[in-house]
Parts: sequence; structure tokens; C-alpha cells
Amino acid sequence: MLWVKAFHIIAVICWFAAIFYLPRLFVYHAAAQDQLSKERFVIMERKLFNGIGTPSAIATIVLGFWLISFNASYYMSSPWMHAKLGLVALLIVYHIFCWRFLKQFRDDKNTRGHVFYRYFNEIPVFMLIGIVILVVVRPF
Repeated sequence: MLWVKAFHIIAVICWFAAIFYLPRLFVYHAAAQDQLSKERFVIMERKLFNGIGTPSAIATIVLGFWLISFNASYYMSSPWMHAKLGLVALLIVYHIFCWRFLKQFRDDKNTRGHVFYRYFNEIPVFMLIGIVILVVVRPF
């Protein structure tokens, strides 16, 4: 179980690294003026999303369910776990939004400015804070 937990934590860290950095790339991409920079951002965004973000998201989810399976009756009866899983579901939705924005940039159809992406970039911080507090403190 400890190996599964260790790899789950590693996957979570990798996923959040991608989730924090990808929207920051969107900020710079939205502000880019020249075509060469825009093309470079498309490549960077795709590699980050497909090479780190999505694989670590999948690993996080699979390993998380594996951890739950060790004591499913306890975890599924714990309100803090329901709240945590709700935040994870929101993080998955956020990940999907990142994928949609990535495709819009790739197809040169982005209509949002860099300020939008600066605010969008802050959303997962609140999810991370909530998830960590729920797992460590278990307030309810």
C-alpha cells in the first residue's frame, strides 16, 4: 500500500506541475505577436499536456482508486473523501478545459486575452489547497 501511495503522490505532483504551467504558457501565447513564437508555444503546450499532464492525471486517478480499494468501506463513508473526490472531479474538468484551450491555440482560434488566462491559471491553486486540507486535516 505504501508504494501505491508514494506513486500516487508523485503522480499528483506531476499533474499539478503541468496544470500550473500549461495555463502560464497560455498567458504568454495569448500575448505573443509573432508567428514563430506562437508556433513554439503550440509545440510546448502539446508536449506538456500530452507528455506530462494527461499521463500523470491518468496515473493519479488509477492509483487513487487503487488506494481507495484497500479500505473502500471507510473511504466511501467518509465525508472528507467525498469532498476530495468532488475537487478531483473539478480538476478533471479543468484539465479538459486546458485541452480545449490548447486546441484553440493550435488552430489559431483563441479569442481570449492574456488576462483571462492569468485568472484561469489561479483556479487549480484553490483546488490543491482544498485537497491537501481534506486529506491531511480530514475536517469532517
